[in-house]
Amino acid sequence: MKHLKNLVLAATILFGSTSIINAQSKVAHINTQELIAAMPDYKAAQAEMDKLGKTYEVQIQEMGTEYQNKIKQYDAEASTKTQEENQKRVQEVTAMEQNIRQFQQQAQQEMQKKEFDLLKPITEKAKAAIIKVGKAQGFQYVLDSTQGQGVILADGKDLMADVKKELGF
Repeated sequence: MKHLKNLVLAATILFGSTSIINAQSKVAHINTQELIAAMPDYKAAQAEMDKLGKTYEVQIQEMGTEYQNKIKQYDAEASTKTQEENQKRVQEVTAMEQNIRQFQQQAQQEMQKKEFDLLKPITEKAKAAIIKVGKAQGFQYVLDSTQGQGVILADGKDLMADVKKELGF
């Protein structure tokens, strides 16, 4: 019985000291998605992505128009052509359709790669600034308070203004 009391007392002291240590941890938060969206570099990257997207859109529309015109032309001329010529035309139109689909997929992949390439240095710059400000202010933990990131309550110090100042905007 005496050992049990000592064990309970030791456990209470251990848990109590752990709580005190954890209470002394400094925690801050920042909405990284909001920070990155506010960065001038991000806005420039978005403009570049929009421009590239419009270029691909125009090319796809031109290909689609050419495809539709071929179909109309071949439909109008089908009765005057031989069965063999009509089959070749069907194969040609089918190949055009496949080329359009392949181009769309390729454009989408290139857009994703370009977006990744443009955003990587921006996110790294934001992360470096968050770490610098967090350490300078003595925080041991900085949580991402972007919705859906797992932070239920973000009632501590918000580093947004300080990090924006560090980044120069």
